[in-house]
Amino acid sequence: MLKRRKPQKIVRRGKKARRRFKILGPIRLGFKLAAVVAIVAAVTGFFILAHDVFTQCDYFRIDKLTIQGSRKLTKDQIARQAKVRTGVNVMAVNIALVRKRLLAHPWIDEAEVSREIPNGLHIRIKEQSPLAIVDVGHKFLINQRGKVFKVWDVSDPSNLPVISGLNASDLTAYAQPEPPKGSNKPGPPTPFKAVMQVLRLGAQQGSILPNRTIRRIRVDRQIGLTIFAFDRIKTINLGYKDYAGKYHMLANLFSYLKRQRSISDIDRIDLNNLNRVVVNPVKFVSRSPGS
Repeated sequence: MLKRRKPQKIVRRGKKARRRFKILGPIRLGFKLAAVVAIVAAVTGFFILAHDVFTQCDYFRIDKLTIQGSRKLTKDQIARQAKVRTGVNVMAVNIALVRKRLLAHPWIDEAEVSREIPNGLHIRIKEQSPLAIVDVGHKFLINQRGKVFKVWDVSDPSNLPVISGLNASDLTAYAQPEPPKGSNKPGPPTPFKAVMQVLRLGAQQGSILPNRTIRRIRVDRQIGLTIFAFDRIKTINLGYKDYAGKYHMLANLFSYLKRQRSISDIDRIDLNNLNRVVVNPVKFVSRSPGS
């Protein structure tokens, strides 16, 4: 059987439609893209205009600047560090930038900044809590986490335990994370870890050797820690390890000496070995008659 031919008119119409689509397709796409660009530009312009209105409107000017958490620093010092003041538009304040400025101050450990619409700005800080002074050739303040937060100067607290015998590398090593349990990789050097264990025991309520009574902690890498404490300075050799047990032994020893009324006669206590505690009395220099 012979196949029927399709009419020529239908073929020509199909070709014309395809040519028309090829011509009009890019034009339509161009119109769509132009419409999208126009909408984006309009929305962007609206937000820019709204931003300008809000950040320049007197209604949003700060007249209540609240600062909380200051102890060592004054509120004026905190405001200057944050570079904020009353009269500034609260909507123009960059909250993240203000917080970053605050945290750049060595005495500020944590900072929160928030707006109180329409005309308030609230700043809450937590100041560093110094734990001790570390002397590695230069004196530095460390906080409760053992982190150095500033160089010590004469305006800083001086009634803190002074730690000697450490290297700067000890402080860096302490900040490193410890290897997982079961790992063969050695952990950070022990001297500063030992110091922090003792200081944390001294920070506990009711501690027999409160940090406020400790004048100096001397670190010897071979024999461990030696503490010089109390107003009439006594030397206490702690060595390494089992500091909780040694503090407990010290509490029992002080209790016994108080009952004997002879605690003031003690010069040195050696707790290196809990099985052999050595107590040295104060040496009195005898004077010959007529001297």
